[in-house]
Amino acid sequence: MRLPLIALLAALALPTPSVAATWKSDPSHASVQFAVSHLMVSTVRGTFDAFDVTVVLDEDDVARSTVEATIETASVNTRNEKRDAHLRGPDFFDVAAHPTMTFRSTQVEKIEDTRYRVTGDLTLCGVTRQVVLDVRGSPRPITDPRGIRRMGGSVTTSIHRPDFGLTYNSILDTGGVSIGEDVDIVIDLQLIPAP
Repeated sequence: MRLPLIALLAALALPTPSVAATWKSDPSHASVQFAVSHLMVSTVRGTFDAFDVTVVLDEDDVARSTVEATIETASVNTRNEKRDAHLRGPDFFDVAAHPTMTFRSTQVEKIEDTRYRVTGDLTLCGVTRQVVLDVRGSPRPITDPRGIRRMGGSVTTSIHRPDFGLTYNSILDTGGVSIGEDVDIVIDLQLIPAP
């Protein structure tokens, strides 16, 4: 039975639904870094070495995409064992009670062709606050010489650690504090198709 002409035309007029693909972070080509001032004279930098990022990308409409990330707090690494042990303890991340921090996007906005703003909820030490990520990179995948599709970019943000209950500090003789309250975060990310 032939489809009536009017039904065929109506079907052709409907927009084609977008197809979203799931992408996962490639651990060998990604890093989560942070920086915080120390004694008000220098900056201490560190990384979280165990993490997972999932992006559900809608190439036709990036605003429909979603981002989720999980970071293992015990994987903090500042290249100083004594300091890292302190960071894992109850004064800071309290990894026994809060083994992970998570991010879940609530909005993705295109700013320019290679710049996006991703707003979402960051949960750290049992506290959830909204943060905004500045993302630079192309959402159009490329294919590497081995035939693997890849995409990626750089993510930056800053958080105020007392907002998450991370208030540990000490007062200096000069009147300042030993640890800065603002933490700069940089994530260099390469993604590959999820299995």
